[in-house]
Amino acid sequence: MKLISWNVNGIRAALKKGFLDFVEAEKADIVCVQETKASPDVVEVEWPAGYGAHWNWAEKKGYSGVLTLTRTEPLSVTRGIGTAEHDREGRVLTAEFADFFLVNVYVPNSQRELTRLDYRQQWDRDFLKHLKMLERAKPVIFCGDLNVAHTEIDLARPKDNVRNHGFTIEERTGFDALVAAGFVDTFREFEKGGGHYTWWSQMNNARSRNIGWRIDYFLASSALRPRLKSARIYPHITGSDHCPVGLELKKK
Repeated sequence: MKLISWNVNGIRAALKKGFLDFVEAEKADIVCVQETKASPDVVEVEWPAGYGAHWNWAEKKGYSGVLTLTRTEPLSVTRGIGTAEHDREGRVLTAEFADFFLVNVYVPNSQRELTRLDYRQQWDRDFLKHLKMLERAKPVIFCGDLNVAHTEIDLARPKDNVRNHGFTIEERTGFDALVAAGFVDTFREFEKGGGHYTWWSQMNNARSRNIGWRIDYFLASSALRPRLKSARIYPHITGSDHCPVGLELKKK
């Protein structure tokens, strides 16, 4: 089974930059999209044959939002995590399949002046509770833009960013809690080295110089570790300031 996740920084813009070509070429079973900045009523598109589209969008127009495209119809789809404070922003979409839950998530950014850092810490705690609640029933895979570089090898210039949003101790501790709770950073199961990034600033030719951050992930319940076949990053795919990331699972 092949899964892909991509923060497209606006689905309407991405559709003009080859998003559908990428989906058709990859033929993934599931494609999770973050930061759609749209609700389905304003997006005119015919998805590639075989895909169903499931959306969650923010109350605020042109903000946040997630979309999950699936070849297999989920057993159920749930928007949000059941907390109004968080769910107004359309950040989580949970799809249930026969042998796992797939959670598509766009984690809140703590903002340049760390004005949302306190909120972000509450989000991290509440989102982990959501994951553990799901895991009582079956294993969980979650993916998306987590808006944090977990360790120093997950960004090009860690010492310059120690107190910057996306690399604060508080945000990294939130990721630590996910790992401590039994979730596996799937990319790190296959690649231990640095230099692999999923987001680049649009300033100073950061992408061409590979001055980036790895902030887009697939994590999975440790029970799924034997089924992990491969994990990858697609740095050559443009169309957003993020690039797609992927995960392949062995058949059960």
